[in-house]
Amino acid sequence: MADRSPVLRLVTSAARESLKPLGLAQRGRSRLWIDDHGWWLGVVEFTPPRTAGSGLYVGAMWLWHDVDHLALRVDAVRTGPELFRTEDQCTLQSGAWAVTDTALRVAARNLELYDTGNVAGADEVFTPDVIDHNPASDTASGIDGMRALIAAVRDGFTDTQHRILFQQELPGGWVVLHWRMTGTHTGDAFGFAASANPVDITGTDIVRVTDGKITEIYHV
Repeated sequence: MADRSPVLRLVTSAARESLKPLGLAQRGRSRLWIDDHGWWLGVVEFTPPRTAGSGLYVGAMWLWHDVDHLALRVDAVRTGPELFRTEDQCTLQSGAWAVTDTALRVAARNLELYDTGNVAGADEVFTPDVIDHNPASDTASGIDGMRALIAAVRDGFTDTQHRILFQQELPGGWVVLHWRMTGTHTGDAFGFAASANPVDITGTDIVRVTDGKITEIYHV
């Protein structure tokens, strides 16, 4: 009998290392990983075992549709099928993988500043001449605007928590970060008086990371 391909083992190991800490659960022993949000599912699926290699699909399914099977309403092919040749293809290279890891981590630290209210931390995450394409306040510079935005969230909300719903690195150091923020509106913020109401909002930041810091940011 021919040796079994190690593709499934390698893919499962990588998925457990990367997806499980984010809250995704593997469906049985398949290549399907699910993030259950209660009213919708985030789905990550690798190409079927019959493929001699693997690709990656990412999608979402709304649970108000009355179906008895997974039906992605929003989906995209993140990477096309890559044929398996040797396990050397799966060896992490310090160069490209280190850049990806750094860019995603820096982008995520942007959100952590709001949860901790760490205004001074903006200088560690953003460059002094950061360009904010959608400034939330009339400040002298981009970095001053980011400090003001962090302070506004800190002073206006308590128990603030950001959760990353989706993140993707793009060429040129760009990172797309789709997030969800929960908290309680306990102070004046963005022109609104404190209401003591819970808040649950989503948003998207598109940032450019260069040499470990954010140099440009769009708030979508």
